[in-house]
Amino acid sequence: MIKKNFKLDKLLITFILIFLVISIITINSAMLFLPDYLGNLAIKQLIWYGIGLIIMLIIIKIGNDKILNYAWYIYGICLLLLILLFPFGTVVNHSRCWFIIPGIGSIQPSEFMKIALILVLAKETTKFNSYKNRSLKAEFFYLIKVIIIVLVPSILTFLEPDTGAVLMYFIVALSIVLLSNIKKRWFIIALGLLLIISTGIFYFYTYKTNLLINLLGTDMFYRFDRLLGWKTGVGFQLENALTSIGTSGLWGHGYNRIPLYFPEAGTDFIFAIFASNFGYVGSLIFILLLILFNSYLFYITIINYDKPINQYLIISILGLLIFQQLQNIGMTIGLVPITGITLPFISYGGSSLLSYLILMGIVLNISSKKGG
Repeated sequence: MIKKNFKLDKLLITFILIFLVISIITINSAMLFLPDYLGNLAIKQLIWYGIGLIIMLIIIKIGNDKILNYAWYIYGICLLLLILLFPFGTVVNHSRCWFIIPGIGSIQPSEFMKIALILVLAKETTKFNSYKNRSLKAEFFYLIKVIIIVLVPSILTFLEPDTGAVLMYFIVALSIVLLSNIKKRWFIIALGLLLIISTGIFYFYTYKTNLLINLLGTDMFYRFDRLLGWKTGVGFQLENALTSIGTSGLWGHGYNRIPLYFPEAGTDFIFAIFASNFGYVGSLIFILLLILFNSYLFYITIINYDKPINQYLIISILGLLIFQQLQNIGMTIGLVPITGITLPFISYGGSSLLSYLILMGIVLNISSKKGG
């Protein structure tokens, strides 16, 4: 299926295969805490990896140019799926984020929306940067276009509700806009507005709680409460995860000897399972692996200095990966609020895994070298 004169990036493939092994081993251990009706998630994850690797090869066969030609169609389809969630989606843990397909499992459209955003924003930013004379007006309309492209799916996803996915949408936009040629003044304005809004929300949350609840409703207040009040009450989930990690020592408790139960062991708290099994040494090796992987993607970005659209594609993917890695590991050890964001390539989840393997197919089209 791979194109002629196409030399596959073996180092990137090696990283993916290492993640596959780590994921299967860790999810298998997490099954100690998972109900039987979920089935063998390790086998299911292996199947998702197999499907994802096949799709990755198809992406290589198609090529990035053709995929980018259909960027707006992909965006439209993903937007339609987000809309269809409201009448047809299945409610899980108070969120309507998934379509349940019998015999296949759950599909989460927001995971694929981030791919559509990467493609569309990379294409639009390349078009904007191709203009020789970029006036203040041109910069303004470019930013308005970016805001609209990101805001529409963000509102739909926020209403599901899935705050974590909305954060990822903004990470994609920020990563690409930072590489665009707009003037620094726009970033200063954006930072100022963000500071004013954040200060206002914090003030009302702290001193005008009842008014904030009346204005936004209890559901919205609960989301702010999780983000702003996370340090006031730890909760048994985090306490047990911290205890499992903290008592694991240099080499861990041993495989499948996790001392305490905590929910979402195979998804949100997968790092706690890994650390409990393999200890501080295993955790350090894993984090070094993530750093090497991220560094290699950054290297690919640098060597594509003469092809801006390739840089936009990779830097947005890298931004997503770093954000999810820091958020997932950070919340597991109590450094940041618990948001339900999974660890890419490692946590169980078909939609998340497929989305990142699709993105890796796009990266492979850039990093792999054509012979001759």
